[in-house]
Amino acid sequence: MSRRSHGLMAVWAEAQRQQQRREEAQRRAYVQHQRDQERQARDAERAMARMHRERQAAYRQQREADARRRTEELDARVAALTGLLADGCRAPAFTASALLRPERIEEFAPGALATPLPMPDPARYQAPPGGWHVGAARRDRAQEEARARYEQDWYAAQAAESQRQAQLAAYRQQYDQWAAGALAEIRQHNSGIEELLSGLRNGDAEAAVEYFSAALYSSTAWPEGFPRQIAAAYDPTARQLVLDWELPGYDIVPETKSVRYMPTADQEKETARPAAQRRALYRDVLAQSVLLVLRDLFAADTFGTLESVALNGFVDDVDPVTGRPAQVCLATVMAPRSAFDAFHLEQVGAVECLTEGLRGQLAARPDQRTAVRPGRLPGDVGGGVVSHGSESEPDLYEMDPIAFENLIAELFRAMGMQAVTTQRSGDGGVDVDALDPDPIRGGKIVVQVKRYRNTVPPTAVRDLYGTVQSEGANKGVLVTTSRFGPGAHTFANGKPLSLIAGPELVDLLGRYGLRGRLGAAAPNGSTAADEAPDHNILGMNWSGEVALDVCALVCKGTTVLSDDHFVFYNNPCTPDGSVRMLPGFAPDRAAMQVRFEALPADADRLVLVAAIDPQVNPDADLAGFTDARIRLLDASGEELGQLEVSDGRRGETALVLGSFRQRAGGDWDFVIGGKGFSGGLEALVQEYGIEVA
Repeated sequence: MSRRSHGLMAVWAEAQRQQQRREEAQRRAYVQHQRDQERQARDAERAMARMHRERQAAYRQQREADARRRTEELDARVAALTGLLADGCRAPAFTASALLRPERIEEFAPGALATPLPMPDPARYQAPPGGWHVGAARRDRAQEEARARYEQDWYAAQAAESQRQAQLAAYRQQYDQWAAGALAEIRQHNSGIEELLSGLRNGDAEAAVEYFSAALYSSTAWPEGFPRQIAAAYDPTARQLVLDWELPGYDIVPETKSVRYMPTADQEKETARPAAQRRALYRDVLAQSVLLVLRDLFAADTFGTLESVALNGFVDDVDPVTGRPAQVCLATVMAPRSAFDAFHLEQVGAVECLTEGLRGQLAARPDQRTAVRPGRLPGDVGGGVVSHGSESEPDLYEMDPIAFENLIAELFRAMGMQAVTTQRSGDGGVDVDALDPDPIRGGKIVVQVKRYRNTVPPTAVRDLYGTVQSEGANKGVLVTTSRFGPGAHTFANGKPLSLIAGPELVDLLGRYGLRGRLGAAAPNGSTAADEAPDHNILGMNWSGEVALDVCALVCKGTTVLSDDHFVFYNNPCTPDGSVRMLPGFAPDRAAMQVRFEALPADADRLVLVAAIDPQVNPDADLAGFTDARIRLLDASGEELGQLEVSDGRRGETALVLGSFRQRAGGDWDFVIGGKGFSGGLEALVQEYGIEVA
């Protein structure tokens, strides 16, 4: 073999070795890649298994925590029942001063109207100094122009200041009238309370029943779920109060003792409370309830009105013979004050104190409705028997203020919250303190109660918002027997405030098993419809040079009541005068006056619309209709709030700005519009049932 062939073989052999090394490297890389993938798969499986175990552990911990929470709630409920009498004795006693209302009226707060408008500064209207080359004629002309601008601005400022003073005077007059009425109402209430207390001192039976009923209703010692129903009469000769008081049912004692999570079955297991323990606790709760009622009555008697109390405790049930509702008496006692004052109620055994110490009777098996024979009944006294919380619905207008506030607190408790009434002095504008236990939407709630007949002014809503901020509460609720105007709803919009008007309140009471009605007539014999309603002014403004006609439709749903209820330039007023067009005044380009309370009874919607004026801008559209807003003003011209309105769009020549819609309680809320029409005002009104010839 030649040297040349030997060299070629060496090159070929080296190439083969290189190829083998590359193939070996690829094979090793492939094997390593497979190993890496297998390792990653094993890691992922282990991670998934670990995540699954962690999720299972977290799920189990959550279920166990839920079971513990339910058990803790049951224990807390039983603890509250066991300590009912002791906790009640630690609560402050009811006093006559709690019935009085402080003569405190909200101060006059005119806002921006209190600040005088600045007058133009003459120094800013001087003509600029001229040089030697400026002629005298030009200097004189410049000075005349500056003087003319000053006089024009001065007269405009004077006109604006005069308008401010007129609005301030009108608002002050409106405030003075409201303040005088509110103060007169407070004084009338306090005069009635003084008359009540005078009757109590003189042994008047009706005054005694009303006073001691208020004492029982004002107590905050009763846990959630306890009823408040009473029928009472007073015997002035024996100085004895005779009353029937509703006791809680057997279900007040939890049937379940504890809850435990069973992971194998993935369900909660409830352990029943022993029947003997539940019966004993229920009997003890009944005895505690009777003693607590006696304690509240005697503690509230600072006038020496009560020599003794005859108390019958009953539960509502069904007569097995007739199938009709019946009352079963489970406890009865006649407690002399002298004997009752000798007991230290915080340390007594309730059953023994009632049956042995006071010689009362208590059903041996109250869980089975084994009745005892009642002692003296309210009907045995003679005269009138006053009932509260019975089937007859109380008039919320005439209800005692303390009882009304307690009714609102009871409503919040029925809705699943913790609620107590506040003391009359130093309450900071809060009538009821409520706590919603919901972990997401819950928190502290401050409640104000307004037993009004007229529309609640927006100032009351503003004051509530200030109270919410100062108290650090999550929400504020204003409850009234009357209604709210659009100004109140406009201010409350977007804020943590809820407004409950009279009809809504009655609906809520009925929904949660409570009772109340709104009287039909005012004290002077007039109805709410007889009172002259206040009016509001809707001032509308927008950017752009486009000229618009602003109109209104009084509707039921999406249908206008009649052609006469379409308010526009050819029909500037509804037949009843409830909606009226006004000339625009600065800063508004259009305005309308509305008396919401005077709108027809079958109207539930006031629709505001705007359309291009075809005579002024025949080729225009609403593309230039931007930054639109509606200013809501009261009768004095004070701005109550601003309502945002949708912008116009190219090609549209008419637009629904929005509508005021009547709520179930009679109030009016604003709902933004935005639907546009390319056919102008004619196409828009046809949507609301108006035929265009």
